[in-house]
Amino acid sequence: MKYANRAGPSFLAPALLIIAFVLLFPIFQTIVLSFGRNSTSIFIGYEFAGLANYQRLLNTPRFITSLNNTILFTAVTVPIELLVGIGLALILDRNFRGKGLVRMAALFPWALPTALNALMWRWMFNTEFGLFNSMLSDIGLIAERINWLGAIPSAMHVMMFVSIWKTSSFMALLLLAGLQTIPDDLYEAGSVDGTTRLSEFRFITLPLLKPAILVSVLLRTMDAMRAFELPFNLTDGGPLTSTETLSLYAYRAIFQYVNFNLGSSAILIQFIIIMTISVFYILMIRRGDL
Repeated sequence: MKYANRAGPSFLAPALLIIAFVLLFPIFQTIVLSFGRNSTSIFIGYEFAGLANYQRLLNTPRFITSLNNTILFTAVTVPIELLVGIGLALILDRNFRGKGLVRMAALFPWALPTALNALMWRWMFNTEFGLFNSMLSDIGLIAERINWLGAIPSAMHVMMFVSIWKTSSFMALLLLAGLQTIPDDLYEAGSVDGTTRLSEFRFITLPLLKPAILVSVLLRTMDAMRAFELPFNLTDGGPLTSTETLSLYAYRAIFQYVNFNLGSSAILIQFIIIMTISVFYILMIRRGDL
């Protein structure tokens, strides 16, 4: 029996070492490269540069623009997605004929791969052949076709719209799970006391839905701060750099300009921002005794 207890960890050790190497080594390499100079590897020709890459980033207008774009994108889309998600969740939580079909249709945008979703909307917002310009032109609302994705700030507005369309259903799914944990007895007691739908939502649904709201906002904020596929496939960061996010900036710094040190520094700054936001949300959850 003692031999079996000792043999178990020894059998698991090789797999755990491989997993640790796959997960931890890229993180370690990114941290080390962010403090290096003119190096693509931590093993060959590495030169320590201290905080030079971080200072350079903070003095680079393109990086500041990508940071502002990411913050703006997150600050606008997440609250709207939350409001739309609450509305969808309240509808999907009710009993009506065809509820399963409606739930499936509501989750369809989220089920679509982000790249495919972005390419689909990119075609519909095309200046010459897009669906929206054709419809608006046919009904006489516009005299000239609108360059949705090639003008500032309409490109950012389109990117926000596409994000809201896709991920509101994700918020609705999480909030729907929270709604189904609320006991029906509370609503029955409220109806006996003569509560209206608005007061029922305000004093029963919303307080008990708070844990699900905080979790969904946390997950969606982290996802929005890491936005890459959507701007890459929808606008390619353009026009100019008006829709370039931090992830897209880091990707280009590493793979387009082959500057692993600067790109690694951008990734770490992004990581610090996301971690700070995550800790803030987690403290809110704990403070609420959730």
